[in-house]
Amino acid sequence: MASASYDARRGELTTYFDRTAVEAWSRLTSDAPVSRIRATVRAGRDAMRATLLSWLPADMTGLRLLDAGCGTGALSVEAARRGAEVVAIDVSPTLIGLAQERLPAIAGAGRIDFRVGDMLDPALGRFDHVVAMDSLIHYRAGDIARALAVLGARTDGSVLFTVAPRTALLTLMHAAGQFFPRSDRSPSIVPVTERGLRRRMSSEQALDGFAWVQSHRTNSGFYLSNAIALTRTQRVSQPHPHPEVPERSGGLEGALQPAPRSLEGSFEAAPQHLRMRGMRGMNGTEGSVR
Repeated sequence: MASASYDARRGELTTYFDRTAVEAWSRLTSDAPVSRIRATVRAGRDAMRATLLSWLPADMTGLRLLDAGCGTGALSVEAARRGAEVVAIDVSPTLIGLAQERLPAIAGAGRIDFRVGDMLDPALGRFDHVVAMDSLIHYRAGDIARALAVLGARTDGSVLFTVAPRTALLTLMHAAGQFFPRSDRSPSIVPVTERGLRRRMSSEQALDGFAWVQSHRTNSGFYLSNAIALTRTQRVSQPHPHPEVPERSGGLEGALQPAPRSLEGSFEAAPQHLRMRGMRGMNGTEGSVR
């Protein structure tokens, strides 16, 4: 069950992405011209999406994928093109609508079931893989660990997600962003440390069957995010691993690399050129794109 702090933050995100920043997100997630600042964010998002997709099987025919916090659905489309049955869910009906409008033709067996709602909803069923790209970075370490446990309990293969690494510079910018007028603020990201996140995750029994096997840091100008791959090492017995998904409630948005490595290098101090909270109306958003 989600915590009260998770529910409260999810409500803030719904308001922000569905009302406050609709136009900005529409442009950022399209091919429309954007500022140099947002161009670095767009490039970072593209690089991060490519990394996460590279950690999924090249052929996903017959596999079920949850795109948790799908935004405008770019990752969902690529997974469906590999043959996956994708459930793409987001808290924002507006982003979901944009994803549906932009949905290209997908050849083959792949398909996308777009939904509006909570990515932790148990009614979504079981999955082979779960991807949460920049959708958990707004939550505290405890809520991230709990969300991963809820998702992991229904996942037979891997859970791929991103976090914002806690660095000295990012922490300073996070604090400075609180001085912006409330109307100009986006829901802030919550930087975390590897040690703190691992400690929180170790207390979640549902994650005992997973191994932290891979990580990768993407740093593109105003975009900084760490991808982490958890893969199941203890199989669960499910007589019906993928029960038929109930009627949808709304609209939209190869294997893992085997060499395990620590995130210590990924959670080092950010480069001095990084500026994530210096823009009016975009403070925090640049590192929280989905």
